Amino acid sequence: MSGRALAALILWLALAGAAPVRLITQLSTARIDINTSFRGAELLVFGAIQYPRGQTPDRTPDIAVVVRGPAAPVTVRRKVRIAGLWLNGAAVRFESVPGFYAVAATRPITDLADERITAIYEIGTRNLQLSPASSADDATTRAFEAGLISQRLRAGLFAERPGSVQITRDVLYSARIALPAAVPVGDYAAEIHLIDSGRVLASTSAPFSIGKSGFERWVYVMAHEHSIAYGLSAIIAAVLAGGLAAVVTRRSW
Repeated sequence: MSGRALAALILWLALAGAAPVRLITQLSTARIDINTSFRGAELLVFGAIQYPRGQTPDRTPDIAVVVRGPAAPVTVRRKVRIAGLWLNGAAVRFESVPGFYAVAATRPITDLADERITAIYEIGTRNLQLSPASSADDATTRAFEAGLISQRLRAGLFAERPGSVQITRDVLYSARIALPAAVPVGDYAAEIHLIDSGRVLASTSAPFSIGKSGFERWVYVMAHEHSIAYGLSAIIAAVLAGGLAAVVTRRSW
């Protein structure tokens, strides 16, 4: 064997031995349909950790699963009471607020990694990059951001579930993400991060979508793609309903 061939073989063996750990991920479904009977759903995120040469580590690493939905601008307003009336006061606009955001992890987020790492990967509601777009000072912006996150947590549209990721035999992992009935339609992504000693060793993502089906889908498509026809139909339906109610009322008297 020539010197070049030997050097190439040694390099190949070194690279093979230093192959990075990989994450293999699957979702229980690629699409969730919303209809009249929809009361929420559960998404199962599962997969395997692929180690170089199949050698598992001496200690089990951590897994963080981040599921986020379509982002949209949101304006948060503060209510103020003036002369006995509640009116809109100061407001802060955020340009990139996920319609749904949930984190499942093997441990509390503060135990996974330091603030820099969790901020980079947006692991945890406190690390969301909501992109404020107002001239308010930092303290005011943080207060409005905290209020927005608190409201979304109460509505079930934001969630943090430490200790909810299961790892079996240091290889197989799974997490269940609850999706509330008010979850918005659109494109979603499940991001999975493998963390060890505060470092992210591997990341992967899997897309899925949530959409309307049946009569709800017809109404949604009409309202968004045929707005004029939808508006006219709504007006005609309202007039007919009003006329029918008037006839029924007269007959009842």
